[in-house]
Amino acid sequence: MTDTASLLKARLRRLAVPFADVGTRELPMTQILRLSLFQVTVGMLYVMFTGTLNRVMIYELGIAASLLGAVIALPILFAPLRLLIGHRSDHRRSALGWRRVPYLWIGTLLMFGGLAVMPFGLLVQAEYGADAPFLASLGAALAFFLAGLGVHVTQTTGLALTNDLAPEGKLPQVVGVMYVMLLLGMVISTGVFYLLLSDFSHERLVQVLQGAALVVWALNVFALWRQEPRDPERSRVDRPRPPLSESWQSFVERGPVVRLLVVIGIGAAGFGMQDIIIEPYGASVLGLEVAGTTLLTGLWAIGMLIGFWFAKMALERGINAYGVATIGALVGVLAFSLVIVSAPLDSPTVFRIGQVVIGVGGALFYVGTLAATMSMATREQSGIAIGAWGAVQATVLGAALAAGAGISDLVPALAEAGRMPELYLHPAAGYSVVYSVEVVLLLAMVVAAWPLARFAREGGRSVSPSTATSNESGY
Repeated sequence: MTDTASLLKARLRRLAVPFADVGTRELPMTQILRLSLFQVTVGMLYVMFTGTLNRVMIYELGIAASLLGAVIALPILFAPLRLLIGHRSDHRRSALGWRRVPYLWIGTLLMFGGLAVMPFGLLVQAEYGADAPFLASLGAALAFFLAGLGVHVTQTTGLALTNDLAPEGKLPQVVGVMYVMLLLGMVISTGVFYLLLSDFSHERLVQVLQGAALVVWALNVFALWRQEPRDPERSRVDRPRPPLSESWQSFVERGPVVRLLVVIGIGAAGFGMQDIIIEPYGASVLGLEVAGTTLLTGLWAIGMLIGFWFAKMALERGINAYGVATIGALVGVLAFSLVIVSAPLDSPTVFRIGQVVIGVGGALFYVGTLAATMSMATREQSGIAIGAWGAVQATVLGAALAAGAGISDLVPALAEAGRMPELYLHPAAGYSVVYSVEVVLLLAMVVAAWPLARFAREGGRSVSPSTATSNESGY
């Protein structure tokens, strides 16, 4: 009876705390949580770029929305550098025997520097933007460029270090913890920035952004402290450093890497086009108040947490990573279908349920594709693998955001000009077209991913984390 009760208690604990059993003797949970603090700082900057500073720059400082879009999009232009960053961290020669820590330190300093100068760049832009628009914009552009590049460097090498440290069979769970911490960083930062900037002044803006710079520096230093073991072999001056093209060729020879990256790109576009139109849709189509649209982020976050839990359980039960990503895409199809039908049903409840399900599908997709990418590489290739995943995902997401916003405005404009049927004059028409395109993209992703999932099931080596440690070909 005692053994049965203990087993039941352990299962209930795993259900209540999905990642409680991730830690091992080689990589304890405390070390995982400390390492994942770099994801908290990345989430902090994501919130600042896409949420907090939007309001501050447009409403409090009176900066043009077009300029805001340009400076926020600037870091996205450098997302392809993630591939080079990952490659360089794989083959770095270091006198101290590290390969990831130097890049994590560089990324931290870039984030710190960008945040430190950002408030002054914004204030100069607001004060002198009309008189000298180009010169006044340089400071803000430099600040966003530094902070955004820091995010790329930190997240790419941080996830590569995670892959280096994760024990055999635990990679998907550790990745899940990393994304839960990213989500927590976003949620907590949203509340903190809202409270600190609710009583806005120029002095308060300087205090908040420079305080955030200090927090980023402190958390990242604590995260990377004594994480990467030192290897004297990496200090040898004759240690080979192959060019990017050679490392890339070696990586793609391990399996259908190109097809996987196509799947990642299609899926990222499918989940990303709606990111900046979901709140306007709720307000203009369903009549939600400001509080109601603000709640949507929380619902999405709840869905993401549920999705992380499902991803962990699915991977533990032997479903390969491609299959998890495919399930995520199908869940996304259901989610966007619910959002579309919420307009004719005039049902905010259906809309909110759809927002939760979007989070579930997105979590399954991102964890599945990241685990598949990391598992396709050897330990010596984890940087270039993470760089490729991040470069494709971030670049496509930026383009998808712009395309989603453009389509939602273009459809009603064409209808008003008489170039589309009157049906498209409905307030929901432009948004529904975007959601329909996302459904098509996610279905296309399922088609593209099906051969990968079938190959893993029928004859190829599984893309489970255990293959990540092998030096043999994964296929």
